[in-house]
Amino acid sequence: MRSRRIHNLGLDRFSAIYLWAIFVVVFGLWSPNEFLTRATFQSVASSQSIAGILAIAVLVPLACGQFDLSVGANANLTGIVVILFQTSLHWGVIESVLVSVLIGVSVGAVNGFIVVKLRVNSFIATLAMSSVLAAALIIVTNSQQPPPVTTAAWTGLTQATVFGVQIVVVYLLALGLLTWWFLAHTPAGRYLYATGGNAEAARLSGVRVGRWSWISLTIAGGIAGLGGVLFSSLTGPSLTFGATLLLPAFAAAFLGSTQVQPGRFNVWGTLIAIYVLATGVEGLQLVSGQQWLSDMFNGVALIVAVALAGWRQRRTARGRSSAPSGSPTRLDTQAQDPESANTEVPQPATRT
Repeated sequence: MRSRRIHNLGLDRFSAIYLWAIFVVVFGLWSPNEFLTRATFQSVASSQSIAGILAIAVLVPLACGQFDLSVGANANLTGIVVILFQTSLHWGVIESVLVSVLIGVSVGAVNGFIVVKLRVNSFIATLAMSSVLAAALIIVTNSQQPPPVTTAAWTGLTQATVFGVQIVVVYLLALGLLTWWFLAHTPAGRYLYATGGNAEAARLSGVRVGRWSWISLTIAGGIAGLGGVLFSSLTGPSLTFGATLLLPAFAAAFLGSTQVQPGRFNVWGTLIAIYVLATGVEGLQLVSGQQWLSDMFNGVALIVAVALAGWRQRRTARGRSSAPSGSPTRLDTQAQDPESANTEVPQPATRT
């Protein structure tokens, strides 16, 4: 009965939205003249768009059972390179953006090669890659921050307004929609989830686990490269912004795995989580004026999110193991619910 009440209230899938509402009420009552303003809303919406893009970048490999700790360094490098292309080589905006994103894709592909072909654990491989990219950033800049690009085409790429918010928010929603469709409604997305859920079972079913792991890391590199380009257009050049976005991205991805589709890394849960965390940080900074609260809040949130995700996974495993033999299995449930069946991995034809 208790479980049914929780389900009816949506606490099992939308608890972060309840937390979001609590943040708004508490900080709105605490500091209404600063928190409940249009400027605060626009600031949070725009400033967290890049963090949301990086969260989607780490989400794709996580869905496939891989870690990509290089997305922050990758974004930082591409964000600086796109400016250097315009200031030093005098390239146009379009070609600068395209080549920079391709650099991000190449970094992701190299990560995939190291993980799949050299059989290095993704955590170690991408952590090492982040160090390599940090060194590359120093080489290309000589530790000197490049001058900002001030052309209207460059600044308008992210700072133009649509419906009262900067267009970078629209980019985030469009990327989220595309990634959601890719993961939830294509065979490729089901293969990624199958690989992340149980790589050995997926391999025995005919899924090319190595290929999809490689693809997930390549996609992450491309999205990280795009995030770096958009950050530089939105706020200007920075040699250190990548590291500050890595922790919030992982915190949002893990917290998001407890929302909307509990037990699965999903796009909409991640986007909800990124703005819940940002609202909490913004409120704390407004009422206290302490800038260090951002790092502490995101660190604690990551610990709590991972603990919640692990607890939910263990609870689900215990529920399945204790289910009576005559109760419907997962496959039986999917046979009764066509929508849930669409999330399963299509089984390749049996090869003799």
